[in-house]
Amino acid sequence: MGREFISLFDDWAEFYDETVAGHDREYAEVFEHYEHILEQVALKSEGIVLEFGVGTGNLTEKLLKLGRVVYGVEPSPAMRAKAGQRLKSFNLLEGDFLNFPQLPGSVDTIVSTYAFHHLTDEEKNQAINLYSKLLRDCGRIVFADTAFINEEDRQERHRLVKEQGFENLLADLRREYYSTLKVLKEIFHRNGFNVRFEKLNRYVWLMEAEKNRE
Repeated sequence: MGREFISLFDDWAEFYDETVAGHDREYAEVFEHYEHILEQVALKSEGIVLEFGVGTGNLTEKLLKLGRVVYGVEPSPAMRAKAGQRLKSFNLLEGDFLNFPQLPGSVDTIVSTYAFHHLTDEEKNQAINLYSKLLRDCGRIVFADTAFINEEDRQERHRLVKEQGFENLLADLRREYYSTLKVLKEIFHRNGFNVRFEKLNRYVWLMEAEKNRE
């Protein structure tokens, strides 16, 4: 459920915004066009929004500026503290992709950036199944996260990162649960969504899934 990474994000909270701004050379390509990626996710949202993996509140801030009603879910106490200090006009909840407080009603959009890979593929399937019940008819899921076209693409990316000498990034890519587009497409389709993918940098894909009418 991603909670095994909470201590990592508690430690990272103080430096997270520096990393996403490109100041860490090892992760610069992962966060290339970071602001644009967040803007794309925010602009594709509407109405009442449920956000997973709030972090320090970078995406949340863009959602609020667009007038969205936001329920934000974040498992890391340190990240919640950062987001809570920065932004006041949203509902900040303790939880994760699968376990979070009950909401007062259905939502229009579910969003997340740089976080869905913390779930195994089985947990991803459980999450999308859960979200299909939370979303209104024709509601949508808009995620941006690292994924691979196929296994060959994964291995080639690992090779390039190793060649660059980025040992920490390579360890992350091997340790966390990055999926392929084929697996993600199957998960969304299995749970009643049409999905399309758009590549936004060398690592990150925009995933926009719309719930089928019942």
